[in-house]
Amino acid sequence: MEKVLWISLFLLCAYCLLPGVMSLVFGFGVFRKARTRREVAFTFDDGPDPDYTPRLLDLLGKYKIKATFFVLGSKAEKHADLILRIHREGHLIGIHNYVHQANWLIAPWKVRRQINHSVDIVERITGERPIYYRPPWGLLTLFDFRLRRQFRMVLWSTMVRDWKSKGSLAVKKRLLKRLKGGAVILLHDSGTTWGADRDAPRYTIEALEDVFKEISLQDYQCVRVDEMMRLHEQEAETQVRMGRRLLLFVWMKWEKAFHLVFRVKPIDAQNRFLHVRVRVYRGETIRLSDGEEIRRGDRIVELHFDNGLLYAMATGSRSSVQLAIKMIRATEQLMPKMLRYILQHPRYPDIKGVYGVSLIHRGAKQFGFTLENLPKGVLSFFTSVYLRILLLVLHPAGKRRLQTNPHQLIPKTIAMSTKELLRRYKREIENPSRVEHECSLSPSS
Repeated sequence: MEKVLWISLFLLCAYCLLPGVMSLVFGFGVFRKARTRREVAFTFDDGPDPDYTPRLLDLLGKYKIKATFFVLGSKAEKHADLILRIHREGHLIGIHNYVHQANWLIAPWKVRRQINHSVDIVERITGERPIYYRPPWGLLTLFDFRLRRQFRMVLWSTMVRDWKSKGSLAVKKRLLKRLKGGAVILLHDSGTTWGADRDAPRYTIEALEDVFKEISLQDYQCVRVDEMMRLHEQEAETQVRMGRRLLLFVWMKWEKAFHLVFRVKPIDAQNRFLHVRVRVYRGETIRLSDGEEIRRGDRIVELHFDNGLLYAMATGSRSSVQLAIKMIRATEQLMPKMLRYILQHPRYPDIKGVYGVSLIHRGAKQFGFTLENLPKGVLSFFTSVYLRILLLVLHPAGKRRLQTNPHQLIPKTIAMSTKELLRRYKREIENPSRVEHECSLSPSS
């Protein structure tokens, strides 16, 4: 018996209590407020009401304010004229179930049936299908989160308990005290639902007369929920761009310091796409396609992209394909110069090959590189995290790239023996006129 009780409590929490807390308190899966400074959204639930909705619409029209109405399908069916008026006067219509019942007390399939029926009713009246939904009392179940595929779920950030008849002054004081930019304000234009006083909307409408006057003096803008969402998304995007610029600035400073400390230098002062340093290899043995091996203790040339130049290439490219072409051309010009760098280095006889780790490795084989996955372990994990952050910062579509093709974003070692470099590019460095002609080409041409 005790075991059954614990299982029942667990299922109850998973079905309704946890989703309710996540949405009402933390805003998971729902829209509750915006990041805007001077915009507020007035929303009205439980209507339309033949006594109070027309008075409210008159008031909104008087002050040229657009609002959002979350209507009950059963009332919309009875008062189609009011639904049509709400729509024609430019207000947004959302759904609040067919009847005012908590989703916690209704089977999930019945909730969906109620919502779809209400949507059909409003669409028949207005010709426009609602896509915004607010559950009664803001109570969601685990299954309700699936509604996000079809609807934008809207709760609220400001509630003044206007469903009780406590006079217009009390409603006015609460509204003005809690008024701030980005607020989604919950009010009611009907008092016929369970727990509400029938005449409560009268005091709400009286309070709004004074509140609207005060709002205009404080330079607030009243908007519909859909407009509030657009403004919120624009503000969020602006903040992301600012954060990205700051992160890019810090990253470039870090890279500059790294290059200075570890003496990483460009192969070519004119084409700074690839930077190198000579060091002793400390990883596992790499078996190359030409039969050579790079082993622990071998001296290698370590490759690094110039991330500042890579960022400039990315932002100046119309597509990923154009960026790839620019990178291939830049690399193509530098391969003979990489061989010349090795041949002219004081430690040339000891340099076994070139080596690097990168997420950007498509097309590397055409230059003679061997590609291998990094051995699994701590180093592989942190290298992958580091390079993914780098892609997010540098690539204009980095976030989308990380989301759409995560299976392709695997860091790989790219390596080539000095012998292979000689075999492929010796003739080019022995023909200076050809090299000079190639170097005259712009990476962005």
